[in-house]
Formats: sequence, structure tokens, C-alpha cells
Amino acid sequence: MRLGLIGLGRIGAFHADTLTHLEQVDSLVVTDAVPAVTAAVAQRFGAEAADSPEALIRSGVDGIVIAAATDAHTALIRAGVDAGIPVFCEKPLSGVPGEARAVADHVNASGVAVQIGYPRRFDAGYAAARQAAAAGELGWVHTVRSTTLDPAPPPRGYIAVSGGIFRDCSVHDFDTVRWITGREPVEVYATGTARGPGVDDFFAELGDVATAQTLITFDDGATGVVSNTRYNPRGHDVRLELHGTRDSVAAGWSDQTPLRNLEPGSTWPTGDPWTFFMDRLAGAFVAELTAFTEVVAGRLASPCTVDDALAVTWMAEAATRSLHEHRPVSIEEVRL
Repeated sequence: MRLGLIGLGRIGAFHADTLTHLEQVDSLVVTDAVPAVTAAVAQRFGAEAADSPEALIRSGVDGIVIAAATDAHTALIRAGVDAGIPVFCEKPLSGVPGEARAVADHVNASGVAVQIGYPRRFDAGYAAARQAAAAGELGWVHTVRSTTLDPAPPPRGYIAVSGGIFRDCSVHDFDTVRWITGREPVEVYATGTARGPGVDDFFAELGDVATAQTLITFDDGATGVVSNTRYNPRGHDVRLELHGTRDSVAAGWSDQTPLRNLEPGSTWPTGDPWTFFMDRLAGAFVAELTAFTEVVAGRLASPCTVDDALAVTWMAEAATRSLHEHRPVSIEEVRL
């Protein structure tokens, strides 16, 4: 099949590499807002260069992968859907909740398949945990814990436009706990601190926090616990725990888990810690884009729909409001 890739920054170039190695992809068309970047990536991966998203869409692609900046997502999703072409788009639907709702409604009315990028759904350990929960192996899952600890914060300029830690980082955990449990969140309570090591202490100035904890109450009474920080110098830590009335399971624990174990006599973990999300989730990204080729071929329904992404949007909005107002916030308060 012939796929198009829009946006060739860090994640876009990474996707170009992945797509060119998928046996399902016969040819790749790429474009970026910077023509020199388009030319360089096209040459590097043997792809066809298009001078604009519009030209790429007209070039006869079977599916579109969007890795452009967040503020371009809604327009590009609409353009792909209006052309009748299946779309994969990195999270989020939009940085503006009202726009996210509008584009979700547009997609649902169109009947064109759209898959939103939440790669942890395709991590082997996470998928096994979901299967165990869905099969009833754990009994009633009363607690789910999801962790994302970054080694260091992004640049100040990125933080200034990211929308805050809950909209930028925690959303991966929010999607995880909702997807893993199969339950809908009803209330969120979030807290955090802007304190850092003294060299990047701009979070408070930007109305953000560097470390956050979120408690989520689900519609069956279960609790989700989400932990995030921009400062985990040992490495990039992405983990999950599920605790039920019959059993407990975990994902993300390996010899590369970035923890120093102080248990006497224990030698685990013995490997080099993960340091970057693209390394930690490399297999998940391949599985995610492979699934999209199945969506394009019509053999698979979208494994992460616009409605899933919209649910995460409401969770992030509730967490952000909770942080600033120092109180629990119901999902209904923020849902548009």
C-alpha cells in the first residue's frame, strides 16, 4: 500500500523509518512545513516528496499518518477524512477541547476510520495485562497504577505551549488506565509541585508542575493512580500495575527498568536503564503502525478511536482544573 506521512520532526522521522521497514508498505510519500526537511527525509528513506499536505492527499495515498504539530491536527484529520482516506494521527485530537469535540463529531459522521496514537496499547506487556483483566483472571480490578517518569524536562519553549503536564504527559497514563480496565472515569483529583533541581525551575512561572499525582475514580468504584515527573535521572520509567480481588499483575518491569533495587541479596535489574521513550516503546510503535496498515486495508476497526481520544481529553481537563482549584473534579464538569 501507499502511505503518506505529514510532519517530519522527531516523531515523524522516527515513523518514516518504521514505515519504510513495514512489508505492507510499498511506497511512502512525505511532507513537512520546512521544504529542506521534506527533501532530506525523502532522500534518506527513498520516499516521494510532496510540497504540501494537500499535494500529498491528492497523490493517491491509501492512508495518512499525521505527525505534525498539535495545532495542525484537526485541519489535517478533516482533510484526510473529507478525501475518504483513513488517518492515523498522533495524540491529541486538538489542544483545544472544543475543537477536539468538533473533529470527533466530524469523523464519526464521515464513517472514515481514524486511529489516534497511544502506543502503550500496543506494548506486549500492557496488552497482556488488559487481556488478563478482560478475561476475569484478576477478579474485580480495584486499583490500577500507571507511571511515566521522564529523565529530564523538555525545553522551556515546549513546556510553554504544551498545555501542562496533564495534557502533554499524563494523557498516556490516562488512556492506559481507562483502556486497561475497560471502565469510564467519573472523577479526578490531581496535585503536584513545580519544584525542580534548581536549573529548570520555570514550571510555576508557566502555571505548570514538574511532578504530579492523579487519583481517578471509575464508574465501578475502582481507583486509578497516575504518577508523573519531569525529573527521573535514572531513566525513562513507564510501568503499570493491576491489583484485583483474585490476582495482581504488572507490565514494564524488566532488566532495563530504571530503579536501583536496595533489597538485600537481589541483583535485579541488571541491564542498562531505558533513557528515552522511543527506545522503551520501540516495539509498540511498530505494532501500532502495523495495526494502522490493517485499518487502511479494511481488516481492522480503529484500535484507538476519536471517542477514546476525547475521553482522555476530558480526563486531562479535569486534572488540570483539579490542580488549580485544589478539589476533586467530575468528568461531567468539563465534558463539552
